[in-house]
Amino acid sequence: MRYPIGIQNFESLRRDGYGYVDKTAYVWRLAQTGRYYFLSRPRRFGKSLLLSTIEAYFEGKRELFDGLAISQFETEWRQYPILHLDLNASKYSDITDLEQILDYHLRQWEDRYGRDERTTTLSGRFMDVIQQAYDHTGMPVVILVDEYDKPLALNLDNESLQDEFRSLLKAFYGVMKSADRYIKFGFLTGVTKFSKVSVFSDLNNISDISMQSAYAASCGITGQEIHDYFDEGVRQLADANGMSKDEFYAALRRRY
Repeated sequence: MRYPIGIQNFESLRRDGYGYVDKTAYVWRLAQTGRYYFLSRPRRFGKSLLLSTIEAYFEGKRELFDGLAISQFETEWRQYPILHLDLNASKYSDITDLEQILDYHLRQWEDRYGRDERTTTLSGRFMDVIQQAYDHTGMPVVILVDEYDKPLALNLDNESLQDEFRSLLKAFYGVMKSADRYIKFGFLTGVTKFSKVSVFSDLNNISDISMQSAYAASCGITGQEIHDYFDEGVRQLADANGMSKDEFYAALRRRY
C-alpha cells in the first residue's frame, strides 16, 4: 500500500493509487438525510479530506468511487456547482487578510459563473454568485467551508480583531440562510464549536454532528479500520521493533 502522507485531496489520492480508509458511507448518509452540517474536530484529523470527498461526490465523479461503499448506493451521480471556501491559507494578522481570502475565492467563482458588477460587498457578492451558479447550471449549489473559524482561532488574545472577524464572517455566512432556495447542501468544518463563536446566529438550521455517534468515525481512523486497512503494515512495524503483532496493536491502543 502507498500511504497518503499529507495528501488531503480525494481525487489525487484515488487517481494516484494511495490507500484510502473508506468514509464514503458517511458522505452518502449526510447527502440523503439533511442539508446543512457542521463538524468540529482537532487539526490534522482528516476534515479537509472529508470535504474533498464530499466535493468529488457532488461533482459526480463516479470513477473515483469505484469499489467504495457509496458505489453500492448511488445510481444518478449528478453534477452540482460547488463553492468550496478554504480558510487555511493565511495567518490572519488583520482584517485585510480575511477580506483578501474571501475576495480571492469570490473572484474564482465569479470567473466561472458570472458577476453582477453592481454588487460590491463581500457578503453581497457571495449571495450573487450563489444565484449566478444556480442560474448558470440549473442545479442547486453545494457550499463547503474548511476551517470556518481559522481567523478567530489564530487571534484568541486579540479581542478587538476577533470582533472584526466575527462581524465580517457573520454577514458572510448568514448569506446561506437568505440563499436557502438555491442551495442543495452545505458542510462546514472547524476546531471551535460554532455555538461558542456566534457567527451563525442568523443560520439556525445547521445540524452539529460533532458529537453524534452516527458520525463519530467520519474523520480519523478507528481501531477496527487499522486492522482492516493496515494490518500488513502493522505486522511489518511489529517485526522491525521485535514485537508480536498483538503486542504492537496493544502499544498503538495505549498511545492513541
